[in-house]
Amino acid sequence: MFADWPLLSLVIWVPVFGGLLVLATGGDKNAPEARMLALIVAVVSFLLSIPLYTNFQMHTSNMQFVELHPWIETFKVNYHLGVDGISMPLILLTTFMTVLVIIAGWEVIQFKAAQYMAAFLIMEGLMNGVFASLDAALFYVFWEAMLIPMFIVIGVWGGPNRVYATIKFFLYTFFGSVFMLIALLYLFFHTGSFSILEFQKLPLALDVQKMIFLAFLVAFAVKIPMWPVHTWLPDAHVEAPTGGSVILAAIMLKLGAYGFLRFSLPITPDASHAYDGLMITLSLIAVVYIGFVALAQQDMKKLIAYSSISHMGFVTLGFFIIWSIATNTGSYKGAVMGIEGAMVQMISHGFISGAMFLCVGVMYDRMHTRMIKDYGGVVNSMPTFAAFMVLFAMANAGLPGTSGFVGEFIVILTAFKANFWIAFLAAITLILGAAYTLWMVKRVIFGEVTNEAVRSLKDINRREFFILAILAITVLFFGLYPAPLLNVMDASVSNLVHHVTISKLK
Repeated sequence: MFADWPLLSLVIWVPVFGGLLVLATGGDKNAPEARMLALIVAVVSFLLSIPLYTNFQMHTSNMQFVELHPWIETFKVNYHLGVDGISMPLILLTTFMTVLVIIAGWEVIQFKAAQYMAAFLIMEGLMNGVFASLDAALFYVFWEAMLIPMFIVIGVWGGPNRVYATIKFFLYTFFGSVFMLIALLYLFFHTGSFSILEFQKLPLALDVQKMIFLAFLVAFAVKIPMWPVHTWLPDAHVEAPTGGSVILAAIMLKLGAYGFLRFSLPITPDASHAYDGLMITLSLIAVVYIGFVALAQQDMKKLIAYSSISHMGFVTLGFFIIWSIATNTGSYKGAVMGIEGAMVQMISHGFISGAMFLCVGVMYDRMHTRMIKDYGGVVNSMPTFAAFMVLFAMANAGLPGTSGFVGEFIVILTAFKANFWIAFLAAITLILGAAYTLWMVKRVIFGEVTNEAVRSLKDINRREFFILAILAITVLFFGLYPAPLLNVMDASVSNLVHHVTISKLK
């Protein structure tokens, strides 16, 4: 039924043009119409993304749902779209989380509601464009354009220091993108094309690969973000409205990790090998050091933000232990498991971090504070909410049976094949994650009621229950049955590992 549908174009442009229609509804007097239209567009976009999974051929690594049309013929730039088992799950994650963000802002956003909803819809389409682009110029356009809606969301609906946070966010990410653009132009001049698939076939000298790898590293490390270019993220999270924090953590951080899989590893595999020690070191610093930093936070949003940086360290660790595994075992078979574990961690972190920020948003809407010291005994006033928050906190700490356990366990298990001490340091995050998460839950949720404001809190309403219940079901489902994720990415990851392990030196 969907074979002839331009599904990728639809999941990109339906939310973009839908967002423009929401903008056209006008000012706050038409806010109810804007909200309803935004929800319809978000749901339609999600439904359009489902056939990407149901019609996906799992036993091939070839790009699927491919669309190819000339765009700027003078410079051989094409409107070239396609997905594989690496990019398709990320599009589904994007469309799914956007629906929840629209619902989450339904009653909370009373000021310029149409513009708020439109920004997230447009951002959704642009992020889908990043994941679906097979032309580097098109990729770069989407990569840069998606910064604008997020910049506006934080700058208009953010906290008191939103101007500082937005400028820092924009400068960091834009600075990194400049280096990526230089690398893409170099590859264009040597292939005569902006095709990402052609870039991956280009044999390059090791010194050239190293320069290109470092250029990509700056762009992608900032976006993840990796230590030491991570400082923009806590500021952005603290000042962003709840919806902005959810999309930032659930989707935008994954764009940098995706860049490593689509560009760095396949285009510069020998340089990736040369710098694997650096990448493993940076990943372990993120996992361990940032975990200790999270322990010191008094603001719930900052704690979750630092937690995100620590968890994303697992992702880059899983990507770059390929060669250490080969050295110890004489085979690259374990590398497939490492990358798949990292990808499961990416998807799982999207659900869990989004849920954690939504939980903080629920409390902030009632108390207008994010400080841990202002709470205590919330379970006495909001028992249903407390149950959800404890579940998501346990998932964040990697509790078996939740999706947070699966990815981390696979990466640690794989790391043992590479080096015991790498695995040992990576496993520390399970202790640290439990420490800072349980510390927050103990002080916020449990104990005696500390003040009258907490005593008078009302439990979650039906809208909030629906959002948190959907995320709880998702976290438990993939924790108990991760096969749908692992099966869909296996062929693409296996092909990537095979491609990366064959030298491309001139």
